[in-house]
Amino acid sequence: MENINNTKNTISRWHNFRIKIIIEGILVGFVAGFLAILYRMALEKAFEFCKIMYTEKLTNGLAIGAWFVFLILGGYIVGRIIKAEPMASGSGIPQVEGVLIRKMHTNWFRVIVAKFVGGALCILGGLSMGREGPSIQMGAAGGQGLSKILKRVKLEEKFLMTSGASAGLAAAFNAPLAGVIFALEEVHKNFSPIVMTSALAASITADFMSKNFFGMKPMLNFRHIQAMPLNYYLYVIVLGVIIGVCGVLFNKTLIKTQKLYAKSKWLKAEFKPIIPFLIAGVVGLTVPFALGGGHDVIIALDRTNFTLKMVLIILVVKFLFTMISYGSSAPGGIFLPLLAIGALIGVAYGYILRDLFGFNQIYIENLMILGMAGYFTAIVKAPITGSVLITEMTGSFTHLLPIGLVCLTAYVVSDLLNSKPIYEELLENMLEKAETPTNLESKTKVILEMAVCIGSCIEHKMLKDIEWPVDCLVVGIMRGKKEIIPKGNTIVYGGDYLIILADEHVAAEVRDSLTDLIECCDTEKHIKQ
Repeated sequence: MENINNTKNTISRWHNFRIKIIIEGILVGFVAGFLAILYRMALEKAFEFCKIMYTEKLTNGLAIGAWFVFLILGGYIVGRIIKAEPMASGSGIPQVEGVLIRKMHTNWFRVIVAKFVGGALCILGGLSMGREGPSIQMGAAGGQGLSKILKRVKLEEKFLMTSGASAGLAAAFNAPLAGVIFALEEVHKNFSPIVMTSALAASITADFMSKNFFGMKPMLNFRHIQAMPLNYYLYVIVLGVIIGVCGVLFNKTLIKTQKLYAKSKWLKAEFKPIIPFLIAGVVGLTVPFALGGGHDVIIALDRTNFTLKMVLIILVVKFLFTMISYGSSAPGGIFLPLLAIGALIGVAYGYILRDLFGFNQIYIENLMILGMAGYFTAIVKAPITGSVLITEMTGSFTHLLPIGLVCLTAYVVSDLLNSKPIYEELLENMLEKAETPTNLESKTKVILEMAVCIGSCIEHKMLKDIEWPVDCLVVGIMRGKKEIIPKGNTIVYGGDYLIILADEHVAAEVRDSLTDLIECCDTEKHIKQ
């Protein structure tokens, strides 16, 4: 009887919660926006202190020695934080995706505290890490915490976490639309009207809060931007090819760096972050532009006439320093560092075109912007998010056509080279390292919402003729705004959203089976004979 009541309650809440999800999205936006704003302010203050140390304070051997002692201590503290709360390591985006697909579990409050303190210490030390990944993870944790406090069902918790992740990105970069697209394209991985509306409500709320603190100007407020002539678009395609190859190199190097750290058994986990902290000291004394997330170097590229040699030096150091920083599992994101590397590649490419082919100097800034968008796409494999993100960060719509072209080219090149999305690879590595089972026995029922792909083997088939996974039940079908009560002879169409009821402890396995079912074209495998 208890199990039946649990099932009825789950289905009842599914029918009712869609009315209030926008309001809850706004609440999540306030929570995630508040966390992201505090984190952004803390990181700005921390990096200002870091820059002052290298430009004004480290004037003698004694001061430099004391600073390196501080860096060792900071690295050890970060290592202890990661050891105490492993879910706070790295970017945080793979962890959010792991929790959403029910293959990982997290303590939302511990993650927020550990990520905030650990991330701030990393930037204080000058590590090449960004704020967006932690902002996304803390936003998602805030959404999860709100769900726990309000005692929402698991499906609602999932939507609130996605909304929080969206709001975190929106507040970190003043990019509300990119936050929504990121939630659909990367986090949720399909278009869902419910995700879109709740994420949009959360992102707008968080962005409104952020603009009240940091102003209305876009994050990358470039001074002179002119539309690139159409006869230069061949250069854009070539840049897309270069960026695509460089993106594959970034992914492979990052994964290998993590594996190299993992193989260093002689070095305890709490001591590993000391390595990037010490290297940060060397970088700060030699190539200070490579320190931090990368915002400063992007602005400097716009306002300083670097030589090609200097751009290449910063590029190489920034790339290697990012690998060492992130590979150590220190808490911090890769969005901003990879955008800085993409900008450096674009500027270096522009300088070479200028010197060899007489490329007009005024369009080098355009190539820098295109480099950021293309590099993001090649690494994350989210071209729409990349296009929208760079457009919102620069506040200019004059680049939409070339950004679309460079993103498409970079995506195709990285795909041809069999490069996986970086966060997907990072999540796979985390799940392989997991020493404890992620799914625990539970009587709780959960709702899964799955979109049927056009061309799927179950398209145009009746429900009774489909070989469904065990331990699940189709309880509803959304076709546009129309809700259909499923029957045995109900026909499934591409674009339908299947509402699936499953036990919580097998939800991850059921979701994997359903993903294979709605995307697979192997008719003999999934259709009853």
